[in-house]
Amino acid sequence: MRAAFYRSQGPAREVFEIGELPDPHPAQGEVRVRIRASGINPPDTYTRSGVRRRGMPFDTIVPNQDGAGVIDEVGAGVARGRVGERVYVTMAQWQRPWGTASEYLALPADRAIPLPENISFEQGACLGVPILTAHYALALYGGVAGQAVLVQGGAGAVGFYAIQFAKFMGATVIATVSSDTKAQIARSAGADHVINYRTEVLGARVAAITSGRGVRRVLEVNFAANSGKLQEVLGKAGTVVVYGSRGPEGTIAATWGIQNQPTIRFIYMYELPAEVYQAAYADLAAWASAGKLKHLPVKTFPLHEIGAAHEMVEQGTDGLRAVVTL
Repeated sequence: MRAAFYRSQGPAREVFEIGELPDPHPAQGEVRVRIRASGINPPDTYTRSGVRRRGMPFDTIVPNQDGAGVIDEVGAGVARGRVGERVYVTMAQWQRPWGTASEYLALPADRAIPLPENISFEQGACLGVPILTAHYALALYGGVAGQAVLVQGGAGAVGFYAIQFAKFMGATVIATVSSDTKAQIARSAGADHVINYRTEVLGARVAAITSGRGVRRVLEVNFAANSGKLQEVLGKAGTVVVYGSRGPEGTIAATWGIQNQPTIRFIYMYELPAEVYQAAYADLAAWASAGKLKHLPVKTFPLHEIGAAHEMVEQGTDGLRAVVTL
């Protein structure tokens, strides 16, 4: 089968190879998926580039956690009826060398989730990591019904779904963006208020929107850059859910923390209880079936251009998702 892989770290166009690898077959409790689309998230680029300085966990790596396709083979213990099922897959390459940038993929059956008929393979390849992150960040501590929620990076892969999910859950949503184009994207997802942090004063706008109370929850994509601003936007005893940071450290004022008693919760989407994933899959299926779910537009690349797809993600996608088609 054809696959994209790398055997050393570095720039995408320099290290990626396209070639033939042995066809995988499912072990007990696994399914094999004929991959039609392979989605790329920022973390997929980190090991390949070496930016995190952790080295190669495997000699050869087929990248990308998320994808979509059709189950064509099942292992022992998996219902034969799943053969032919359209699925989206997630965490395919988590602690494994084999991700979705290949024609076939064998992985645990619970990581292949039925894909609603009204979602294309290209859209399905963009679901896994972003929807799980957004759903958990909002469902924590009893959810966000009736609350004001600040979604940092409302035009991003997680932020775009987080806006929608928060609205479905009954929240008032404020989203931050960095351009007018991204503001339109956040509004299209259903944000009640959109703040361009490059041209507006974030704290002042949040105070005006919330009548000075601040928001009850912040979904934080870049804790290192934004931690110092939390006291400007978060209300007393509010919650910050941190799922990303583009730097190693973030700082908050201790006096403010003591007086305002925030909860700052860091989450790592890959290591959550199974019931958390199942709850997200169930809600997504219900929202998609009801025709409520929107998706960011997709730019597709053939397999031999996976290097360009990874570069697009590294440089910033400006509201587009990068997907490799197979």
